[in-house]
Amino acid sequence: MKKTLVSALTSALVIGAASTTFAAANPFEDVPADHWAYDAVAQLAADGVIEGYGDGTYRGDQEITRYEMAQMVARAMAKSNVSGADKAMIDKLAAEFADELNSLGVRVAALEKKVDNVKFHGLFRYTYERERVKDDGSYGRLNHQNTNDFRLRLQMTAKINKHWEGKARVEYKGPMDSARNATGGTGDVFLNRAYVEGKYGATTIDLGRFPGFTDVDGGLVFDDELSGGQIVFGNKANVKLVIGRYYDNYAGTLDNKTVSYQSVEVNSDPNKKFRIGAAYHHLGNGNFFRNDTSVGGKRYKDKDMSIWEIGAGYRFDKNLALNAAYAKNTKGDIDSKFLRAWTAELAYKGANASDPGSFGLFAAYRHVGNRAVIMPTYNPWIYGKKGWHVGAKYTVFQNIVGMVEYFNGKVLDGNKSTNTIFARVECYF
Repeated sequence: MKKTLVSALTSALVIGAASTTFAAANPFEDVPADHWAYDAVAQLAADGVIEGYGDGTYRGDQEITRYEMAQMVARAMAKSNVSGADKAMIDKLAAEFADELNSLGVRVAALEKKVDNVKFHGLFRYTYERERVKDDGSYGRLNHQNTNDFRLRLQMTAKINKHWEGKARVEYKGPMDSARNATGGTGDVFLNRAYVEGKYGATTIDLGRFPGFTDVDGGLVFDDELSGGQIVFGNKANVKLVIGRYYDNYAGTLDNKTVSYQSVEVNSDPNKKFRIGAAYHHLGNGNFFRNDTSVGGKRYKDKDMSIWEIGAGYRFDKNLALNAAYAKNTKGDIDSKFLRAWTAELAYKGANASDPGSFGLFAAYRHVGNRAVIMPTYNPWIYGKKGWHVGAKYTVFQNIVGMVEYFNGKVLDGNKSTNTIFARVECYF
């Protein structure tokens, strides 16, 4: 243990043995105020929880050892009339002296797992998007549309046992322009993830409302939450099976919004120079192709979607990679341009939130047929469109990342020109 920490604990023992009140002056002058043990030691000493040797005295002419400190922590652990706050501090000290306590026969293996057992992290982000469409009146949108919104996410992970964890995410989203959203509300607060995850060797199981993502295509077909179950066999090359139900929050893909969903996906090792994968997705018991003339000028409704896809990638070196994917819905009696989706993307480097100054660039061409995808991952809403998509991401400071993207192309229905400017700042905590 560092000498400064030893000095802090020694001073705390003197104060505790004398039953004095913790003074306003700092008795731990050689302990940095931001040291994690400072407040814990000071409070436990003031509360009389930490004591000296077995006879209740402190031998100030002897240097305290980790083993002796462990004995004092062990006695503090045995106390029953300790407040909840003091108990939390004792647990943290017990984790620090776990090896010594174990040698004393005080088993803290379970305790160590419970210290910081529930962990929280989150994200705050601001997004600006400006979309322009050459509108002839039939598309139903303004010539241009600006949006400013923010989102706050709080993610919780709780250890259940050596195999299982519980995970949940609460989210708030709303407009920056005013306190009210487009429907007259004041923003939305919702629990969009709540699931358990189990890991057994190279097998991972998710049950509940969990994040779904199509790895084979980098999210071309799907990137959203699902309710049900998912199992992945393999840490690198893998097979993924998914069964559940999907609710479409955007009301653009589905008519009654809730459908059954099943998929199987096979991927080679993504860390290899060349990777390849294939997948099949089936959605049923839903009304697709909304019962109006918004797709290809036809009234169309179907109960199923069957999407087959293949994806591949080649990494030239550690910085440069080329990725491509193709997907097709084999159900549907409309123009094939709405039933196909494909993308080809060249990516250079990548921004890492923990590495200030890191950055990434990409350039891609995308054709995203309305009925060949479920919920694509792309930041500008590239749905039912085709065209060029470029972007850059840069880590400004640790855990603060900025990105800018631009899309220029055509709306598949009517071949109207469209372009979108997209900018976002993300702050991780």
